[in-house]
Amino acid sequence: MRIFGREPIVVLNTLAAVLGLVVSLGVTSLTAEQAGATVAVVSAVLGGIAAAMTRPVAPQAFTAIVAAGATAVAAYGYEVSQETVGAINTLVLAVLTLLTRVQVTPSSPTAPTRPTGV
Repeated sequence: MRIFGREPIVVLNTLAAVLGLVVSLGVTSLTAEQAGATVAVVSAVLGGIAAAMTRPVAPQAFTAIVAAGATAVAAYGYEVSQETVGAINTLVLAVLTLLTRVQVTPSSPTAPTRPTGV
C-alpha cells in the first residue's frame, strides 16, 4: 500500500513533523500548553497507526513514544515557547524516522490463497 507514492509510515511521520512545524511557526492561536498537548496526542495516534502498519512493531512504537513524550515534556515539564515545542517534535521525529526506517518494513496484507485443484 502506498500513499502519494510513498510508504504510509513515511507519510504519517512527515504529517506529524509538519504539525510540529506549524506549531513552531505560531500559525495557530494555541497556547504553548495546548499546542504541546495537541502535537503529543497527534504524534502518539499517528505513531500508533504507523506501528500497526510495520513489522517489527517495536522500532516504530519506540519512535512514537519518544516523540510524543519529548513533546509533552517540552510543553509541560519546562517553561518553553510554542516554537520550541514544535521544533523539538520535528527534530525528534526526523531523527528517529531516519534511524529506525532501516529496521522496519511495511506489513503487507495476506494474499488470498487459491483453492487447490483449480
